[in-house]
Amino acid sequence: MYLTSFTLPISMEQILWEQQAAKNGGKMGYVDNPYPCGLFGERELYEVDFDRITIFYGGNGSGKSTLLNLIAQKLELNRIAPYNSSEMFDSYVKYCEYTLGYDEEGFRYRIPNGSRIITSDDIFDYMLTVRTNNDEISENKEDAKEEWANLRFGETIKFSGMEDYEALRMQVLARSKSVSRRQFIRKTAGQEVKLNSNGETALKYFEGKLKNDTLYCLDEPENSMSPKMQLELVTMLEEMARYCGCQFIIATHSPFLLALEGARIYDLDARPASLKNWWELENTKVYYEFFRKHEHLFK
Repeated sequence: MYLTSFTLPISMEQILWEQQAAKNGGKMGYVDNPYPCGLFGERELYEVDFDRITIFYGGNGSGKSTLLNLIAQKLELNRIAPYNSSEMFDSYVKYCEYTLGYDEEGFRYRIPNGSRIITSDDIFDYMLTVRTNNDEISENKEDAKEEWANLRFGETIKFSGMEDYEALRMQVLARSKSVSRRQFIRKTAGQEVKLNSNGETALKYFEGKLKNDTLYCLDEPENSMSPKMQLELVTMLEEMARYCGCQFIIATHSPFLLALEGARIYDLDARPASLKNWWELENTKVYYEFFRKHEHLFK
């Protein structure tokens, strides 16, 4: 494992608060937003120990995404989407500590290149970008159809200088016997990216982004996925953790992801926060009781 433990500076919180207040106005200074101070102390969560797959479970406001972002920021992982921060966040991160594991030859690991945090916002932004690009390509196709006809059947462009080069090149392409109208349009307007359902697109996103021998922080990766798609994601993560040298730290409340084989689960809803089996968690119990109540319908 690349990352073996992560320590939170809970004993430093009062000092950090006083330092920030002093920055904001000396003796009369104050702190508008002390986040994330106080969030984990009340849960008595001082240190996190990791496995190949480690899960932070909890409801909204439990701190699971915050903890994931603290780890990602301290480890300087690559990220795309911005995260909720505060005036004290960077100071808090500065006093966090972590321990790396050792490889088979006894050398301490480094965080692998390409390690990153992936959030649901990354996936939604990807979907939005692809859809926007597809719309633009669709508009370009209409122009390309008209351009193809004009170039193929219109007057031959005379080359009188380099300013005519591009237009002449396009006409040669349009009149080439080896290039069909469809191929010309694809070359000039671009090729649309196939989008299926949101869940299928999200799964394809992970298939394309997750690489071997890398550490990933995943913030609610199940968003937009159906139960069937979530189970496919579970299989992917289990195989990459077992066979491909990956380590995953996941914030989720999906019962399907909570059941990831061998996952070490921290229940951040508990006081104090504690390690739990997935079937002991409130969320999975709610599902169990619901289906148990309607069990006769499935027989």
